[in-house]
Amino acid sequence: MMEPEPGSPKPRPPSPEEAAPQLTDEQRARLASYGSGQDVRRGDVVFRPGEPAYDLIVVEAGTVELVAPSGPGDDEAVIATYGRGGFIGELNLLTGQTVHLAARVVEPGRIYRIPPSQFRRLMADEADLSDLLLRAFLARRDRLRAGVVARRLEIVGVSASAEGLALRTYAARQRLPHLWIEAGSPAGQRILSSAGLVTTDLPAVVAHDGVLRRATPAELASTLGLSYRAAEGGPVDLTVVGAGPAGLAAAVYGASEGLDTVVLDGVGTGGQAAASSRIENYLGFPSGLSGGDLMQRATLQALKFGARLSSPCHVAALETRHHYLRVVLTDGTGIDSRAVLIATGARYRRLPLVSWERFEGAGIYYAATNLEAQLCAGQPVCVVGGANSAGQAALYLAARGCGVTLAVRGKDVASGMSSYLVNRLGADPRVTVRPSTEVTELHGGEGLERITLTDRASGRSEQPCRGLFCFIGASAATDWLPGLSTDPHGFLRTDVQLDPYPLSPVWAGLGRSPLPFETSEPGVFAAGDVRSGSMKRVAAAVGEGASAVHSVHAAIGTPV
Repeated sequence: MMEPEPGSPKPRPPSPEEAAPQLTDEQRARLASYGSGQDVRRGDVVFRPGEPAYDLIVVEAGTVELVAPSGPGDDEAVIATYGRGGFIGELNLLTGQTVHLAARVVEPGRIYRIPPSQFRRLMADEADLSDLLLRAFLARRDRLRAGVVARRLEIVGVSASAEGLALRTYAARQRLPHLWIEAGSPAGQRILSSAGLVTTDLPAVVAHDGVLRRATPAELASTLGLSYRAAEGGPVDLTVVGAGPAGLAAAVYGASEGLDTVVLDGVGTGGQAAASSRIENYLGFPSGLSGGDLMQRATLQALKFGARLSSPCHVAALETRHHYLRVVLTDGTGIDSRAVLIATGARYRRLPLVSWERFEGAGIYYAATNLEAQLCAGQPVCVVGGANSAGQAALYLAARGCGVTLAVRGKDVASGMSSYLVNRLGADPRVTVRPSTEVTELHGGEGLERITLTDRASGRSEQPCRGLFCFIGASAATDWLPGLSTDPHGFLRTDVQLDPYPLSPVWAGLGRSPLPFETSEPGVFAAGDVRSGSMKRVAAAVGEGASAVHSVHAAIGTPV
């Protein structure tokens, strides 16, 4: 199989007009005021592939073409051409991804360069221009993902592989222009041969400038310049650890209110919410939307306001003995910050079954998005869990031709699920709801093939299953925070929850008690699923993340 990697159902391809809007003279002049002019001659290179950053380019006169460099089996390709009133830039300007295209002058003229610092100011100060630019950037990225540029980044692997799925999921969430190529397909065999790859090298990333063997999301991010890069200057105002709904909401509100904001996530933006196939009870979206779409919009909002997002970026420790709080990454990098928000959510729970780890990514999944649905479309699957996420996954998979068994440990599915989902499950002939039932055995070779279900009333039964989707809750992701007060389940206590417990002497020196969403350590806040007593809903997490920023302002003494 060789195809553009989907993260959600394919939208209508953007038109050339959407990707290349023509600036009016007034708009062009306003943009140019943020940059500096430069006369250019035919053959001048405005920027090259591999550069860590580039400027937004506004064309005053002449013509500049955007070029994809040659790669294995591909000649150089002209992607777009811009004349007077055009501008050159893409989502890289927001994400910080390394430049992967070249811009070359074909007719002499004059351009304006808007450097990254001025570009950030422009996006914050010019609402209409920032909207125009953002719409164009999104359209351009979607066209790149569907066009020749995608062939410049090929991911080769096996579908029934946890490592391959992790790489595909990361690339899809980052909206990277790329192709997924099944290793056993004719196209995959050709690439393996031409790149000198063997089975033990998979998954591999084949790019125009090299090959990554046994590639991981972290290695791909490093290659593309998406890993954390320290900025010059002193400490940041706010470091957010976790880029789910709570973390992204904090990033949007923090950055939009002038806080220098850094966001770190160990997997990829979106958190568990990005794994939800459909959310129908989120305010303002009566027709529903996928969790992936919602989180991608939130990510773009945060980037638009100047937040710096890095993923996968693993945090090892939080140090509080310095003048500033210090977030320490696994590679030893320290990020000094005036305030820290913990929004790490929770880790997926697993069933205690033999071969569970062997089948993860090869039949066992913790998300039901288009990516996972493709791997078992039209085949029998089982969804485990009794909450909304499990009900949404069952309906989503049934709509894609799967026969779905929903295994619920409790006696009544309605006890933990919204009534609208319970009604839809009961009305869908492709879904079989089995209360008082647990998965007790797994069977298969390279991938999951069958499962054993144990019903407390009728006993054991075995059935075919090519996808087991696990939604049985999660445990707190706080083991790297040994110094903070937690409840018996490991979730972080905040504000009034800390009242019965002794606080460190440092609080007496501050002359105040913990602020809303503040943990037992001054300046360290918690929001979303990681916080004790949280509602474990997307809307609630968004509200907590946004509200926590108000307390951050109070803690560091900045005006709201």
